Amino acid sequence: MSRRLFLSFLLSLGFVVFSFNLNSPAWALGGKLPTLNQPAPNFTLPTNSGEGKISLSDYQGQWVILYFYPKDFTSGCTLEARRFQQDLPKYLAKNTQILGISADDIQSHAEFCDSEGLKFPLLADVDGKVSKSYGSWINFISMRHTFIIDSEGILREIFLGVNPAIHSQEVLVRLDELQETS
Repeated sequence: MSRRLFLSFLLSLGFVVFSFNLNSPAWALGGKLPTLNQPAPNFTLPTNSGEGKISLSDYQGQWVILYFYPKDFTSGCTLEARRFQQDLPKYLAKNTQILGISADDIQSHAEFCDSEGLKFPLLADVDGKVSKSYGSWINFISMRHTFIIDSEGILREIFLGVNPAIHSQEVLVRLDELQETS
C-alpha cells in the first residue's frame, strides 16, 4: 500500500470515527448540548438594553426563545433577527421572550438593534462561556442554534439546522405545539 493511499485511509477513518461520535443527539458541532426536559443552563450576560445584565432566571414564568447566532450585521444573522422582530408581537402574545446571543460586544449589539429596529435583547457572550454551555460554540463564534425554554426554566426544544429565512415561523409552530401540551 502506498504512503498516499495509507494516509488517505487514515484520514477517512478518522473522519468516520469523528462523525460517528457527533451523531448522538446529545452532541452538536459546537459541543455537548443540554438535555431536553431538564433545567436549561442558567446564565447572566451583559445586554445592549437598559437593564445592563440579563439572567435566564429573570424570565421565570415566561417562555424563552434563546437563539445563538454568529455575528451582528452579517446577512444570515440580519435576516434571522428581522424575522424574529417581525413575529415579536406573536411571541409576546404567547408570554414568550426572545433573547439573542452572540460573541459580539454590547456596543455592536446596540448598533445592530438600532440599525434593524430590534426590540428584543441581544446578549454579549464575548468569551463564549454561555454558548459553550449550550453546545453552540465553535472557535470564536456562536453557532446558529435555537432553544425553547418553558415558563419553569425547562429546555423543551432544540433547533440545530436553522434556515434564517423561515426559522421564526418554525419556532412559532413548535412553540404552539409545546404550549398546547403543557
